[in-house]
Amino acid sequence: MFGLFSGQAANKSSLIAPEAALPGRPSPIPTAERHVVLGTALKAPLSTSQQEALFACGCFWGAEKGFWRLPGVVSTAVGYAGGYTPNPSYEEVCSGRTGHTEVVRVVWDRNAIDFSDLLKLFWECHDPTQGMGQGNDRGSQYRSAIYTDEPALLAQAQASRDHYQRQLSEAGLGAITTEIASNKPFYFAETHHQQYLARPGARPYCSAQPSGVSLGNFAGAAYKLPAALWGHYDWEISHCILRGDNAPIPLA
Repeated sequence: MFGLFSGQAANKSSLIAPEAALPGRPSPIPTAERHVVLGTALKAPLSTSQQEALFACGCFWGAEKGFWRLPGVVSTAVGYAGGYTPNPSYEEVCSGRTGHTEVVRVVWDRNAIDFSDLLKLFWECHDPTQGMGQGNDRGSQYRSAIYTDEPALLAQAQASRDHYQRQLSEAGLGAITTEIASNKPFYFAETHHQQYLARPGARPYCSAQPSGVSLGNFAGAAYKLPAALWGHYDWEISHCILRGDNAPIPLA
């Protein structure tokens, strides 16, 4: 991208081999300290009532906004995970030579929102059958994934995938290609990518292509958010994430 990696082209329709990945760097890329919309610290340690997971569903700009608007979400941040290069830059990830995908790190209060609510947004906000890409964005950095180190959350994610696959199959749609895994380190993206769509001068861009299939009541689901809230996400409207307000959705 931008000519930075000429002569180092990678086949972005498949994952690069670990030994061919870029070396990265020992120190983290500088990034923002606080959430532009929520005002919370991006790197604060989790409290006893908080949990975290990483979601990859195409370009992280629009995906992050979808998550930060949910009541009960404490903080979100965008970054890179799932690959091999330590502390990569955005340009390196876009080259296809890190193995990373663009992810949103979500921290939530489990007393206010359940992981199943987040999974509902995840599955519905993009097309998880598109392999190495999402919409107009093609490459391994746009592949679908869920990463969590908590065994219970991992099992819940897998159960939701199996249920959603049955729903997609009944709708005549294809096989889910989403990776669900643990032990995938998260690397923060650069400051200007954090809460990008809420920043002055942001380009209103989102290439996600929702299937239009709503996730049902899968085994282990414990939804906390009211059904009426999901009316704020109308997947039949093109780029509905971009059309919504930046502020969190009120429950009242």
